[in-house]
Amino acid sequence: MNAGIDYGSGVTNIDTKTGIRYGVISQHSVMSEAMEDFEYEYPFNCPDCGSETLVKSRSQRYDYFCQHCRTWHMSEDCYGDDSIGFHYEGEGYLLEDCLDTNIMVIKSDYYTFAVFCSPCVPGAGDLDTPSEDGVKTYCLGPDWFDSYTPCPYPIYKVEDDSLI
Repeated sequence: MNAGIDYGSGVTNIDTKTGIRYGVISQHSVMSEAMEDFEYEYPFNCPDCGSETLVKSRSQRYDYFCQHCRTWHMSEDCYGDDSIGFHYEGEGYLLEDCLDTNIMVIKSDYYTFAVFCSPCVPGAGDLDTPSEDGVKTYCLGPDWFDSYTPCPYPIYKVEDDSLI
Protein backbone atom coordinates (compact mmCIF):
# COMPACT_ATOMS: atom_id res chain seq x y z
CA MET A 1 0.00 0.00 0.00
CA ASN A 2 1.42 3.39 -1.00
CA ALA A 3 -0.09 5.16 2.02
CA GLY A 4 2.31 3.40 4.39
CA ILE A 5 1.56 1.49 7.56
CA ASP A 6 -1.41 2.34 9.77
CA TYR A 7 0.20 1.95 13.17
CA GLY A 8 -3.13 3.05 14.67
CA SER A 9 -4.90 -0.06 13.32
CA GLY A 10 -7.80 2.03 12.06
CA VAL A 11 -8.86 3.25 15.51
CA THR A 12 -6.32 5.88 16.54
CA ASN A 13 -6.15 9.52 15.38
CA ILE A 14 -9.25 9.26 13.23
CA ASP A 15 -12.60 11.06 13.29
CA THR A 16 -14.93 8.11 13.73
CA LYS A 17 -17.91 10.09 12.38
CA THR A 18 -16.29 11.01 9.06
CA GLY A 19 -13.51 8.44 8.71
CA ILE A 20 -11.04 11.28 8.07
CA ARG A 21 -7.62 10.94 9.71
CA TYR A 22 -6.15 13.65 11.90
CA GLY A 23 -3.37 15.52 10.14
CA VAL A 24 0.10 16.39 11.41
CA ILE A 25 2.16 19.23 9.93
CA SER A 26 5.34 20.98 11.03
CA GLN A 27 4.96 24.51 12.40
CA HIS A 28 7.65 25.47 9.89
CA SER A 29 5.40 24.43 6.99
CA VAL A 30 2.86 27.18 7.69
CA MET A 31 3.40 30.92 7.52
CA SER A 32 4.89 32.26 10.73
CA GLU A 33 2.01 34.68 11.34
CA ALA A 34 -0.37 31.71 11.67
CA MET A 35 1.22 30.68 14.96
CA GLU A 36 0.27 34.03 16.54
CA ASP A 37 -3.37 32.95 16.82
CA PHE A 38 -2.64 29.90 18.98
CA GLU A 39 -3.29 29.95 22.71
CA TYR A 40 -0.21 28.82 24.59
CA GLU A 41 -0.42 26.80 27.79
CA TYR A 42 1.96 27.27 30.70
CA PRO A 43 2.61 25.03 33.68
CA PHE A 44 0.93 26.05 36.91
CA ASN A 45 2.66 24.73 40.01
CA CYS A 46 4.34 25.68 43.25
CA PRO A 47 7.52 27.71 42.61
CA ASP A 48 9.13 26.20 45.73
CA CYS A 49 8.51 22.46 45.37
CA GLY A 50 7.00 22.08 41.88
CA SER A 51 3.83 20.46 43.17
CA GLU A 52 0.52 20.96 41.39
CA THR A 53 -1.42 20.80 44.67
CA LEU A 54 -2.19 24.51 44.75
CA VAL A 55 -5.51 25.67 46.14
CA LYS A 56 -7.09 29.09 45.81
CA SER A 57 -6.46 31.12 48.94
CA ARG A 58 -8.99 33.18 50.86
CA SER A 59 -6.14 35.36 52.03
CA GLN A 60 -6.07 39.02 50.99
CA ARG A 61 -2.29 38.80 50.77
CA TYR A 62 -1.70 35.62 48.68
CA ASP A 63 -3.54 33.95 45.80
CA TYR A 64 -2.59 30.29 46.31
CA PHE A 65 -1.53 27.87 49.02
CA CYS A 66 0.61 24.78 48.26
CA GLN A 67 -0.72 21.80 50.16
CA HIS A 68 2.49 19.86 49.59
CA CYS A 69 5.12 22.21 51.04
CA ARG A 70 2.60 24.40 52.90
CA THR A 71 3.71 27.73 51.41
CA TRP A 72 1.76 30.77 50.16
CA HIS A 73 2.23 32.28 46.68
CA MET A 74 1.02 34.96 44.31
CA SER A 75 -0.46 33.62 41.07
CA GLU A 76 2.19 35.21 38.82
CA ASP A 77 4.86 33.20 40.66
CA CYS A 78 3.06 29.91 39.94
CA TYR A 79 3.13 30.09 36.14
CA GLY A 80 6.20 28.78 34.33
CA ASP A 81 8.08 30.83 31.75
CA ASP A 82 8.13 28.19 29.02
CA SER A 83 5.05 26.98 27.19
CA ILE A 84 4.11 23.32 27.59
CA GLY A 85 1.72 23.28 24.65
CA PHE A 86 -0.65 25.20 22.44
CA HIS A 87 -4.06 24.88 20.86
CA TYR A 88 -6.42 26.69 18.51
CA GLU A 89 -10.17 26.42 18.17
CA GLY A 90 -12.14 28.52 15.72
CA GLU A 91 -13.10 28.99 12.08
CA GLY A 92 -13.96 25.29 11.80
CA TYR A 93 -10.61 24.13 13.19
CA LEU A 94 -9.54 22.23 16.27
CA LEU A 95 -5.74 22.18 16.43
CA GLU A 96 -3.28 21.07 19.12
CA ASP A 97 0.44 20.78 19.57
CA CYS A 98 2.00 17.46 18.66
CA LEU A 99 5.57 16.26 19.20
CA ASP A 100 6.67 19.74 20.40
CA THR A 101 7.08 21.35 16.95
CA ASN A 102 4.10 20.04 15.00
CA ILE A 103 0.45 20.97 14.67
CA MET A 104 -2.21 18.26 14.84
CA VAL A 105 -5.33 19.03 12.81
CA ILE A 106 -8.14 17.29 14.72
CA LYS A 107 -11.02 19.03 12.97
CA SER A 108 -11.16 21.09 9.79
CA ASP A 109 -13.48 22.04 6.96
CA TYR A 110 -10.73 20.80 4.61
CA TYR A 111 -8.94 17.55 3.84
CA THR A 112 -6.24 16.21 1.57
CA PHE A 113 -4.60 12.85 0.96
CA ALA A 114 -1.39 12.00 2.80
CA VAL A 115 0.71 9.02 3.80
CA PHE A 116 0.45 7.68 7.34
CA CYS A 117 2.69 9.18 9.99
CA SER A 118 5.38 7.10 11.57
CA PRO A 119 4.68 5.20 14.79
CA CYS A 120 5.12 8.49 16.66
CA VAL A 121 1.57 9.57 15.71
CA PRO A 122 -0.17 6.28 14.89
CA GLY A 123 -3.02 6.46 12.40
CA ALA A 124 -2.62 10.15 11.55
CA GLY A 125 -1.78 11.50 8.11
CA ASP A 126 1.53 13.28 7.49
CA LEU A 127 0.60 16.58 5.82
CA ASP A 128 4.24 17.25 4.98
CA THR A 129 4.12 14.11 2.81
CA PRO A 130 1.00 14.38 0.65
CA SER A 131 0.16 11.53 -1.71
CA GLU A 132 -2.79 10.99 -4.03
CA ASP A 133 -2.58 7.33 -2.97
CA GLY A 134 -2.69 8.33 0.69
CA VAL A 135 -5.48 8.42 3.26
CA LYS A 136 -8.10 11.15 3.62
CA THR A 137 -6.60 13.54 6.19
CA TYR A 138 -7.84 16.75 7.80
CA CYS A 139 -5.65 19.66 6.74
CA LEU A 140 -5.22 23.40 7.02
CA GLY A 141 -6.84 25.68 4.45
CA PRO A 142 -5.06 27.98 2.01
CA ASP A 143 -5.01 30.96 4.40
CA TRP A 144 -2.37 29.21 6.55
CA PHE A 145 0.23 29.51 3.78
CA ASP A 146 1.89 32.28 1.78
CA SER A 147 4.45 32.67 -1.02
CA TYR A 148 7.33 31.92 1.38
CA THR A 149 5.67 28.81 2.77
CA PRO A 150 3.47 27.45 -0.04
CA CYS A 151 0.81 24.84 0.67
CA PRO A 152 2.37 21.38 0.16
CA TYR A 153 -0.88 19.60 -0.74
CA PRO A 154 -4.12 19.93 -2.74
CA ILE A 155 -7.08 21.04 -0.59
CA TYR A 156 -10.61 19.62 -0.73
CA LYS A 157 -13.74 20.80 1.07
CA VAL A 158 -15.20 18.28 3.52
CA GLU A 159 -18.78 19.40 2.79
CA ASP A 160 -18.80 18.60 -0.93
CA ASP A 161 -15.40 17.04 -1.81
CA SER A 162 -14.62 19.90 -4.19
CA LEU A 163 -11.00 20.82 -4.91
CA ILE A 164 -10.19 24.45 -4.09
